[in-house]
Amino acid sequence: MSLTNKVPEKDVHDLFTRVAPHYDQMNNLISLGTQNGWRKKFFKELRVAPGDFALDLCCGTGDLTIALAKQVGPSGNVIGLDFNQKMLDLADKKIRVQNLQKEIQLKQGDAMHLPYPDQSFDIVTIGFGLRNVPDADQVLKEIYRVLKPDGKVGILETSQPTNPIIKLGWESYFKLFPNFAKLLGANVDDYKYLSHTTAKFISATRLKEMLEQDGFKNVTITKLNLGAGAIHIGIKKKMR
Repeated sequence: MSLTNKVPEKDVHDLFTRVAPHYDQMNNLISLGTQNGWRKKFFKELRVAPGDFALDLCCGTGDLTIALAKQVGPSGNVIGLDFNQKMLDLADKKIRVQNLQKEIQLKQGDAMHLPYPDQSFDIVTIGFGLRNVPDADQVLKEIYRVLKPDGKVGILETSQPTNPIIKLGWESYFKLFPNFAKLLGANVDDYKYLSHTTAKFISATRLKEMLEQDGFKNVTITKLNLGAGAIHIGIKKKMR
């Protein structure tokens, strides 16, 4: 296994249990307050169809899962999967407020070893989660496996700006980022981890290459905030 995140999985799990109450605020900070705009752009690029059967990996507190359920409509279905039960508990509360219990099922599980048969889903999404799994390529392989032929993967993730000036500002921001933990009453060391995985995750170009190597075709990249984030969309080939 080629690790893209070398922090032990148990440590990551425990960290997300601690940060769960502040998770939504944290994503706002990481995306410089633009995560809602990123999500709208994500769905515009993904083009989800009513009636699709979808899987949202590393679903966290459920914002992307809920948005996905609204896209597939009452004739579709969404499963939100996350390895952290505290996150799923918060997602469940949001789903009940939205009255989407019939459209969404939550599942505790491992994105690197999905508990679903081959060719189960029309759409698989993962938002702000790929950088935190031990092996991103293993997750991509599992996504490919559970997608139906011509099914789509959508990845919304932080990325690495290529413009030198923007990159310098991005790196400087993430040196300051852990200090925001104090404002939220959170653990500074936890935020150091989150800033590190965000700033050091693979480039958008490298992620595109990995998707193509795993069999996806027509892979596109849409950069966000001058490269601070990126959307990747790919389609499963009918035959490998």
